[in-house]
Amino acid sequence: MDILTLLPFIVLIGAMFLMTRSAKKKQQAAAQMRDQMQPGTGVRTIGGLYATVKEVNDDTVLLEAAPGVHLVFAKNAIGAVLTDDEYNRIVHGDDDLASDTHVVPDDASSLTGADHADADAKLDLGKKTEKADEPDTTDTVEKADTAEDGAEPKDGKADGEADAK
Repeated sequence: MDILTLLPFIVLIGAMFLMTRSAKKKQQAAAQMRDQMQPGTGVRTIGGLYATVKEVNDDTVLLEAAPGVHLVFAKNAIGAVLTDDEYNRIVHGDDDLASDTHVVPDDASSLTGADHADADAKLDLGKKTEKADEPDTTDTVEKADTAEDGAEPKDGKADGEADAK
């Protein structure tokens, strides 16, 4: 056999070795990270739940998601063990950079540049009414006399009305 015919097989075996080696390293790093968990450590599960470790067993971990809320998770479900600073920043919002951030206003009036007098003026989006003494009853009478398809009812009564006319 020629060396050129064996070369693709050698390259394929080498690539498979490198892929399995890197995957094995990732698994060992994850297992080592999970073994470093101690009670009081902040963790993130693979589902995105942030909690504090209360108890570590062989295959399970008891987490406290909120005061008095205890959950049992498999050790494999722990996605990351967080440092105290990172956990407090994410969960409690403790951030040293919070004073440098801009405050977002509750309304958009400051973003539009409109004067406060214009912003206080109310825009009427309701129907225009006729005179207050003469209510417009033509719409209600026409609706009562016609059916949904626009045809006149046989006896002049609308649905649900006993003596309409």
